[in-house]
Amino acid sequence: ATEQFIAPVATVLENTDGYTLEVEMPGVGKDNLEMWVENNELTIVGRRSPLAVEGTPLHRESRSENFRRSFELDPSIDESKISAKIEQGVVTLTLPKAEEVKPRKIAVA
Repeated sequence: ATEQFIAPVATVLENTDGYTLEVEMPGVGKDNLEMWVENNELTIVGRRSPLAVEGTPLHRESRSENFRRSFELDPSIDESKISAKIEQGVVTLTLPKAEEVKPRKIAVA
């Protein structure tokens, strides 16, 4: 059987130093999270651990599929300095801009 994925909800914020990407992956822990950059594309895969429930489920609104989402990276992002953390099912990635594209103040002589 082919593994099924759903696209997680994401938020992208820009600041002067770069971007912050927040991806919601409820039920995913650090050990079940994979991320990589290839051909200027960031891919995030999160696998959920099956929930152990006692009794017969009568109604379930959350889905059990794993998560997968890809993002095309802006060329201004320094791929070597991308960092990530996961806390309470939210993956937060820091995508810093390369030094040469950051705004800089010019001193007047």
